[in-house]
Order: sequence, then C-alpha cells, then structure tokens
Amino acid sequence: MDKRIELLNLVKDRDQLKQKLNSLVYGTPEIRERNGKKYLYVHYREDGLSLTKYVNEYSDDLYNNLIYANNVAKTLKKQLREINKQLKSAGYNEENIDEKVSINIDFARKYLVDTIYKQAVLEGIATTYADTETIVEGGKVNNMTADDVLKVVNLKRAWEFITNKDVIMSPTNFALLCEINKLVEEGFYYNAGKIRTTPVSIGGTDWKPQIPIENDIKDELNEILSKEQDVVDTAIDILLYIMKRQIFIDGNKRTAVIFANHLLIKNARGLIVIPDKKVEEYKKLLISFYEKNDIFEIKSFLKKYAYIKI
Repeated sequence: MDKRIELLNLVKDRDQLKQKLNSLVYGTPEIRERNGKKYLYVHYREDGLSLTKYVNEYSDDLYNNLIYANNVAKTLKKQLREINKQLKSAGYNEENIDEKVSINIDFARKYLVDTIYKQAVLEGIATTYADTETIVEGGKVNNMTADDVLKVVNLKRAWEFITNKDVIMSPTNFALLCEINKLVEEGFYYNAGKIRTTPVSIGGTDWKPQIPIENDIKDELNEILSKEQDVVDTAIDILLYIMKRQIFIDGNKRTAVIFANHLLIKNARGLIVIPDKKVEEYKKLLISFYEKNDIFEIKSFLKKYAYIKI
C-alpha cells in the first residue's frame, strides 16, 4: 500500500477513535450531596490537565454506566496509543500550534487561580484566594456554600476548556460562546448555553436589556469580530457587548470575559482580567455604559487596568 494512503488511513482511524472516546462520559467517579440530593461528577485528565465534569443527578444505573464507560475508554485509549506509535514511526507530523500562542496558553494556565479568584470577586462569589486555590486543585472547603463552590469549579472548567490546544485554534464564534456559558452555568440552569427567552433585570439600574434573538446576536457578534481594528479593541468590544446584551439567563459577565480571552489567547495578545480591587469602580462604569451607551470611559478603564500584555 502507498505510504501516504497508509498514513491517511491511520489518521482516519485515530480520529474515529477520538470521536468515540469524546462521546463517552468517563473518569474517576465522585458523588456530591447538595440540598439533600446526590450528584455524580467525574475526574479525568486531558492534555495533561486534571479536569472535573458534572454528569447528572446520581442513580445506580448512571453509576454503573459510568463504570462500563471507563472500561470502554481504557480499550479506546490503548488503541489510540498504538496508532500514535505507528504514526510516529512513520514520521508523521501535524502542524504545531504557534509558539507565541503556546506561551499565551501557558501564561493563562499559570495564573489560573488568580484569574478565577478575580472573576469570582466580580460575581460576588463568597470565596478567598486560598479557598479558590483549594477548589481549583480539586480539594474541599468547608466555609463556602455548595453553590459558590460549584461556580468556582465551573469557572475552572470553562478556562481549561478554552485553553485546550484544539479549542484555542477553533473560531471565536457564537457556537463557542454558547458552549462557554453552558460550562459556566452547569448545574444551575437546565437551559444553560441557550439564549434566554425571559426578561432579566440588572442590579443597580432600572435599565433592562431586550429579549435577544438568535439571528440578531449572530449578526452583531460577526460584525464586531470582523471589524478592522486591533485585536485587543475587538476583545474589549465583544466583552462589553455580551455583558450589555445579557444573551443568557445568567453568567453573562463570566461568559463574556472567558470568550474575549479566547480571542486574545488565540492571537497571542495576552489576557483581560478585571482586578479585584477595581471591581466597584468597574461596576459603576458598567452601569453607566448600560444606561448611556458611552463605551469610551469603560473601554479606557479596561485597557489601563484589566488588559495584561504578554
């Protein structure tokens, strides 16, 4: 068989195995109790990262299915290792991620705890830096509500998702935005990741956003993302747009920050992290932006205090 065809067949087989593996929910099970109910989580590793995923409300059948999936995953991983070994022996190389982007990813991962803590403060989550660090590292804390702990866990999962090398090279688009919100709100709303269909109010102002329409949101996102301007300006514009538009039932600020950072990281342009000591000032500027639609002052604030250049 022609060597090129052989390599292509191996790559095809590898990708099929990856799809099967990605379709499974597997990992080390953990049962958590909240408000008198039991919930099933799994711990697993991906690209060298320790990740945690919410599965569903606990049942014996669900737990047994997870054990079965673990055995299937073990077989698939063994097959993948064998194919990767064959590809390596044949001298097959895929295009690597740009070095500057890799540096930006490493930077985001290195300061993950700090970033999540500052986002938590922005959202009013009752956590300390030490507690945030414990949660991110998979430990347990006793002085936080279950809901606040879950919000921190969800932030961790969302950040780990966007810094995955495959995800970082994916388009910064509507589908990704919805996926981020789904991760941020996992376990709180059944319609997490879907455009809201009910009115919402915002604390500190009488201003109310309109009910979003999916096609309008897609068009408006594309319009901002296609502007001929510096990537940092686009990231800030898109962040403020998502916050003001209130696209989802909840978690819009968290979603907006993470989505904007996906755009920055994939272009190797740093991070946007709103400092915990500047939260009150930022919230006042945000309310003013909602009510008056004056973007200049809050955009200047974000460039001066929140943007971190790598």
